[in-house]
Amino acid sequence: MSGPWECGWRGALPALAEREWDLLIIGGGITGAGILLEAARRGLKALLVEQRDFAWGTSSRSSKLVHGGLRYLKEGRFGLTRESVHERDALMREAGGLVEPQGFAFADYVGGKPGRKTFLLGLAIYDLLSGKRERHYVDSGEFLMMAPNVGRNDLLGGICYTDAKTDDARLVLRVLQEAQEHGGVAVNYLAAQTLLRSGTTVTGAKLLDAVDGAVHEVRARLVINATGAWADGLRGQTGAAPKIRPLRGSHLVFPAWRLPLAQAVSLMHPADGRPVFAFPWEGVTLVGTTDVDHGSELNTEAAITRPELDYLMLALQSQFPQQGLTESDVLATYAGVRPVIDSGAADPSKEGRDHAVWVDDGLLTVTGGKLTTFRVIALDALKHAKPLLPGWTDKLEPRPIFARRARLGMRLRGVQRQRIEGRYGASAGALLTAAHPGELELIPGTLTLWAELRWAARSEAVQHLEDLLLRRTRLGLQLRGGGVAHMARIRAICQEELEWTDLQWETSQAAYLALWNTNYSLPT
Repeated sequence: MSGPWECGWRGALPALAEREWDLLIIGGGITGAGILLEAARRGLKALLVEQRDFAWGTSSRSSKLVHGGLRYLKEGRFGLTRESVHERDALMREAGGLVEPQGFAFADYVGGKPGRKTFLLGLAIYDLLSGKRERHYVDSGEFLMMAPNVGRNDLLGGICYTDAKTDDARLVLRVLQEAQEHGGVAVNYLAAQTLLRSGTTVTGAKLLDAVDGAVHEVRARLVINATGAWADGLRGQTGAAPKIRPLRGSHLVFPAWRLPLAQAVSLMHPADGRPVFAFPWEGVTLVGTTDVDHGSELNTEAAITRPELDYLMLALQSQFPQQGLTESDVLATYAGVRPVIDSGAADPSKEGRDHAVWVDDGLLTVTGGKLTTFRVIALDALKHAKPLLPGWTDKLEPRPIFARRARLGMRLRGVQRQRIEGRYGASAGALLTAAHPGELELIPGTLTLWAELRWAARSEAVQHLEDLLLRRTRLGLQLRGGGVAHMARIRAICQEELEWTDLQWETSQAAYLALWNTNYSLPT
């Protein structure tokens, strides 16, 4: 069987290792995926490797927002906001169904901060930068129709604006799919252990295949370190000093019926004034985020802590007092580690979110930045790469992020059709063709089709059950207990597609449920 990730690639690793590569990209999150796409479509021979699964790190555990950087306006960073707004709008235009507009509602209370005038001034600039004009202030009556569950004491009205949201893991997968259609190669569970050198210059890496334990040496004209919060690990092999401050952001997931929202509600936390969001996402309600130093070992999967849970619950109970929310209402939790450049700020929230590019002994490292601006980051990395790739003369002008695709016809209608087209691009038609009877129905409590499980198992380089349920689909976040109640049907659809024995399935299921209980449930 073959698909967007040619299944033969894993078996062909020895042959891949013998190829002459222009780029070896280490890191399979949104930054590495974006670089692979921009490099491959410009004629470079590029190989991407990821030590775990694609999007395993930060890029499957973000806040899911594709935003224009409203917060940067108060810092006077108009260029960064303009850039973010432009990229947000391009993604909504080119990836409808994957990147979708999301209205935000901010309650205006007596004595609340930031003040109404300050907020509205920022939104006026936001409109100017995006080339749009919206009505931003509504009175309390209209605001309560938009966000009926907010606290009503001292409510003056509300401020509204529009940004966007996405499924971050599926965005990474869609970018990788596009890259591979241009000749790029991406392999998961292939870890860069040791950098290879010619003299003092980095010329490749020794790679360990986590599936079969084989070791391969791959050489390239340039090695790009796109490992995000893990970037200092590879840079350390060149003797470079650490520059990353890993910050953890944790989130809660509620059933949509328990915290029903038509708009995203943006609020300032009553304890420290930090912004916290609650918004509808993929059939559930998502709440986040925290912003704390991550002191744990980076190669151990991040998890929410008890203080972070209490912090987010306090914000919810303050904003939605009549809902009576308790932690027993939480479906799932998740935590991701952000790669932030360390400036020494005492408050983690005050650290900048810019990306950075460094070259150490020929190793090009790119890290930091935001999900929204992954194309800008990729092009900047390739501009820095250009002097290190003699003979490559591409002008690096921005191109459409995604190719235009033919529509699916009427097998799916409306929102569901757009959703599948946006997430799967050129593979959307094949996904529907592969569906068995009854598999174009929604999995209860989600916006996911049963057919998406079959397609992922068949064609998307799934090596473990967690890949399938936490990244190819998001059932591990959307269903109580990580989806254990549906496991029999999931197995019936996927085991044969994965070509797993009963023992392989049972072993992977046990590992997935143990991971879910440790890292995606409530903290003990």
